[in-house]
Amino acid sequence: MNTPIGFDGFIQIAIVVSDIEKAAKTWAKLFNVPVPEIRYNPPVENPDLTYRGGRAYYGLKLANIRAGQFVIELHEPDEHESTFREFLDKHGNGVHHLGFQVGEKRDAIIGELEEMGYAMRTVGYYPGSSWTIVDIEDDLGVNLNIKPRA
Repeated sequence: MNTPIGFDGFIQIAIVVSDIEKAAKTWAKLFNVPVPEIRYNPPVENPDLTYRGGRAYYGLKLANIRAGQFVIELHEPDEHESTFREFLDKHGNGVHHLGFQVGEKRDAIIGELEEMGYAMRTVGYYPGSSWTIVDIEDDLGVNLNIKPRA
């Protein structure tokens, strides 16, 4: 790639699970950390969130575990179509994506990945940043989350 992602921006490991309460308790017990708060984002119409090129509409339970310089994110999707439901249905519990903070290189990286044939599975915008899940799991075994800022 002309615009490399860079391991120095590695910020997250996201794991899709079918039972977030069980997963959160197990992670906490294994690493002797507090059980993380589990948040629920209900499905809402959001023009700033897409899934496979169309508007996304899904709910998600999520929890974050601080792990040194990065975060382990746990995701439990609801029944609606989403990148997380797609992964869980195809693979079961597992690592959905690795997240990288790339700063101003975000658009160049996304453009190059698209030119290489990798689809943007999900794009989400929120105040001050965005996240883009790149569908690259067939080649890497995991998707990538490209973010300008964490």
